[in-house]
Amino acid sequence: MRRKREVTYTYTPDSKTKISKNLNENIEIIKTILKDCDDVVFREFEVGGDDKIRMFLFYVDGMADKLLLDEFVLMPLMISSREVPPSFDEIKSKLFEVTKDNAMAVTDFKEVDIIEDLIMEVLSGDTGLLIDYTEKALLIATKAFPTRSVAEPSAETVIRGPRDGFTETIRINTALIRRRVRDPRFKIKQTRLGVRSKTDIAIMYIDDIVDKRVLDELNRRLDKINIDAIIDSGYLQQLIEERAFSIFPQVQTTERPDVVAAAIYEGRIGILVDNSPFALIIPVTMNAFFQSGEDYYSRPVISSFVRFIRLLAGGLSILSPALYIAITSFHPQIIPAKLALSIAATREGVPFPAFIEAILMEITFELLREAGVRLPRPIGSTIGIVGGLVIGQAAVSAGIVSPIMVIVVAITAISSFSITNYELATALRLLRFIFMIAASIYGLYGIVLAYIGTLIYTVNIKSFGTPFLAPMAPFYFEDMQDAEFKLPLRYMKRRPMHFDPNDLIRQGDEDGSQ
Repeated sequence: MRRKREVTYTYTPDSKTKISKNLNENIEIIKTILKDCDDVVFREFEVGGDDKIRMFLFYVDGMADKLLLDEFVLMPLMISSREVPPSFDEIKSKLFEVTKDNAMAVTDFKEVDIIEDLIMEVLSGDTGLLIDYTEKALLIATKAFPTRSVAEPSAETVIRGPRDGFTETIRINTALIRRRVRDPRFKIKQTRLGVRSKTDIAIMYIDDIVDKRVLDELNRRLDKINIDAIIDSGYLQQLIEERAFSIFPQVQTTERPDVVAAAIYEGRIGILVDNSPFALIIPVTMNAFFQSGEDYYSRPVISSFVRFIRLLAGGLSILSPALYIAITSFHPQIIPAKLALSIAATREGVPFPAFIEAILMEITFELLREAGVRLPRPIGSTIGIVGGLVIGQAAVSAGIVSPIMVIVVAITAISSFSITNYELATALRLLRFIFMIAASIYGLYGIVLAYIGTLIYTVNIKSFGTPFLAPMAPFYFEDMQDAEFKLPLRYMKRRPMHFDPNDLIRQGDEDGSQ
């Protein structure tokens, strides 16, 4: 038996230590790196006949499949080892190949020659196997950590369409997309981000459709990321967005695999982050946030009507309180006299101007909304409904706000709930306060100025080179077939031009030509 020699080793994130032929040195380095990691299991054993061959196996308890290890790795090694030729010298030169090709009943493994790479894969759920006298190790796929089963998305209600949603496991999520895109030109490029977390990131696209400039820009931004950990896709979203302080999202998020698959077919790129059930889609436009996957599963007339309702809801969620302030404070003459007298009568005992009244009610409603989200679900819904009714009625009875103000706030709240994307709805909520302030200063002129300023701001936003207001600004006539309104699918023969796909045709004529 060889003498065990002392090894001095200090781990750094950039360390690249070659696996040694001396198994004792390898074991000592591994145990030094994984010192005080009590969830890591180390197993050293011997196989073979008279000439014992030492092997070393290690894995993370709770992340590796113990049954697979026992029945398909350890048992075959120990049973098959009895058939090893008695002369150790005969097999020493091909010991690694014999173990890999003939001794284990597993299908998925790979060779590793760097200790730090081996440890990183083991911490991801695989199992490392080192053999004495061998400068390579075997990495056995044994991932079996606890996962959540595929379920209906909680943040995006589905009326008609697939009801499966992403989970926190990236491999399950890629399978959900691969099931919908069975094209060999569909690519899934996997990388890792986070100096310490080493979080798996999957970039998905169809090679002959995607705009290569967008793909190159995404890779460039990913290469610039240098952060300790990527905990959720929200981290990555903030790191790859061009305008960090913009209230408008420049990356689309979704829990629905069908939405990601549809975006990939349009020539866009999907991004999955391990430990997150939310996928990212780039590039994105304002128009995409007002659309839903169900629009493509329903009849075009119904889909177009629903999209119009969403656009109307977006406008009302921004303008309703601002219009109330502007009309009651500056321009009462533009409404019918009877209505103006009725509003004045309801506000007779209110001690605050319209702006303060609207701000108080909006902030109160935002508090109720936030409380309803953070509390447990059964209590949260009760707080939202009962709290709104009780506080609204009490405020009117106390003469703090007028009944018409309660109606305006209710219309605003219902309108904001009609917007499909939560991040855009939040941006419009913030924009609402800007319009209210502008209306309190200049009335309707202030609303117009705020609208012009918002328009100038959004026109200058780009998502990976795609204008945020496309296909309206710049105007793409052919893309209007799937914008504010939707044509029947049989007429939607081209992919959206504003995403600049390499293959523009997505549907041929009835005779099969394109």
